[in-house]
Amino acid sequence: MQLLQILKPVTSRRNLLFIAALVWTFAGVMLITKGIVMMGIQTDFLLVRTMASLIGGAVFYTILFSKISNKHIARIIFLKNDRPCIFSFFNFRSYLMMLLMISMGVFLRKSGFVSPFYLSILYVTMGIPLFASAFRFYYSGIYYRLVSVKMNKKGF
Repeated sequence: MQLLQILKPVTSRRNLLFIAALVWTFAGVMLITKGIVMMGIQTDFLLVRTMASLIGGAVFYTILFSKISNKHIARIIFLKNDRPCIFSFFNFRSYLMMLLMISMGVFLRKSGFVSPFYLSILYVTMGIPLFASAFRFYYSGIYYRLVSVKMNKKGF
């Protein structure tokens, strides 16, 4: 047991926010890039698909991802351990959700059930809120003390 504690990769809660930001940035950029590449293959209604993706991404961010990212930020800031494991930027449930979403994305792309014409919209639409949420993590890491105080006052 002592050996596991020695080998466990740990960091500060503040650095954990930056690790989360990098993971969310990577996921968002990857989805946006794949979606743009797919859009470039079939350029029919490109402006309409781009606008649909931008609007859909903004709606998903506003309704869902802003709350999810805020919840993760609060969870990280209020972790009981001062030196948490570097993989604790997500809780177990979030890792399962991430695994499911990645699997669905790969399945839809490889199976051909959904045309790349529509899949490109989905990829960009989901990439935008992920990428935008990453900036909340960056902000919280940069202004860690200020954000911690504000969250304490709000009663998170």
